[in-house]
Amino acid sequence: MTENRNVKIKVEKLSLIFGKNKESALNLLNQGCSKAEILEKTKCTVGVDRASFEIYEGEVFVIMGLSGSGKSTLLRCINRLHKPTCGHIYINNEDITTKTNKELLEIRRTEMSMVFQNFGLLPHRTIWENAAFGLEIKNEKTGVRHEKAIEALHTVGLDGYENQYPKSLSGGMQQRVGLARAIANNPEVLLMDEAFSALDPLIKSDMQDELLDIQNKLHKTIVFITHDLDEAIKLGDRIAIMKDGVIEQLGTAEEIITSPASEYVQAFVEKVDRKTIITAGTLMFQKPVTLLIEKDGPEGALRKMKTESLEVLPVVDKNKKFVGFVWMNDVIHAAKQKHLDLVSVVKTDVPSIHKNYTVEEMLPLISEVRTPLAVVDETNGRLLGVVTQPSLIIESTRFDNEDEISELKEQAKEYFKWKK
Repeated sequence: MTENRNVKIKVEKLSLIFGKNKESALNLLNQGCSKAEILEKTKCTVGVDRASFEIYEGEVFVIMGLSGSGKSTLLRCINRLHKPTCGHIYINNEDITTKTNKELLEIRRTEMSMVFQNFGLLPHRTIWENAAFGLEIKNEKTGVRHEKAIEALHTVGLDGYENQYPKSLSGGMQQRVGLARAIANNPEVLLMDEAFSALDPLIKSDMQDELLDIQNKLHKTIVFITHDLDEAIKLGDRIAIMKDGVIEQLGTAEEIITSPASEYVQAFVEKVDRKTIITAGTLMFQKPVTLLIEKDGPEGALRKMKTESLEVLPVVDKNKKFVGFVWMNDVIHAAKQKHLDLVSVVKTDVPSIHKNYTVEEMLPLISEVRTPLAVVDETNGRLLGVVTQPSLIIESTRFDNEDEISELKEQAKEYFKWKK
């Protein structure tokens, strides 16, 4: 997913310590002492503990954790509202930890914008004036400010409200104004600190959808802070989970849910509805035994099926493009009829899927077929692997009974014998 992508933000061995004895606290931190131990010995609080990660251009990067985990503190380091105790922050390969206050002010004006939890609107100014406030700070002319602000308000769905005042808008609409103000500057990086936390659940969901729609149009680099795992999963291309200033795990939602790095992360994800997260790319058996439609006839197919102890096989063409499935009974019938090829017995009206199909999307497809699901490349239709029905059943039911799980796994192995 992240191959060949430009790094927009790079954080390198970043630590932030609050208190008077920072040097002593930093030495203890580097010796491996915990946040609690450092507080007890130095009266200093560790806000961020040696964080290192990269954020890619056009990515929605979510930092999540409970209150006190350090997520908002880390965000304030990225825009240099907090000066790190040690480490480096690079934006477009420039180390902003070495910048002067004047240089930082210019970076905040031109390269990044912030969306706050409490909206931060000016009550005595109209909606378009609020949306244009950042442009005013940049000394843009009134006509230019108005044009860009109106365009931003249109982007967030607030056409017709430009001359009203914040008090006349609902909480969700006020946050849209805050979002319009942030994007009116056309920043490269959008920083959002618990931006939707103060909203009612339905409005919050609408704003999440709105943000995803805007991101599809604008392709900004977004750093989003939240304590809500469902929100993180919905919005994030990747998620960093924090605890006591430490990044416990960084990865896609699927990577975190399928392979939690610690008991803390495991506790976070144990109640997540996996059916909406786990994809065919994770469940599929790769490099399946296949038949070549231009080469294999019924006799050859039977030999391969008997050798591999398989009842059903996928069929591909010379370019490895998926054609369909054949069953042993049909192949036996074709052999008795002296057919020379498999064309007459290949079932082509079977569903195929892509790697990003979720379990929830796959389950309806297996109710009407008795085959595995072929996973094909979106661009060329080549067969990448197969998802077996037993593996789907295991994932969708999440049996607690280990004997039942083992039995279903053995069924998958014996029936298909494909290596994952």
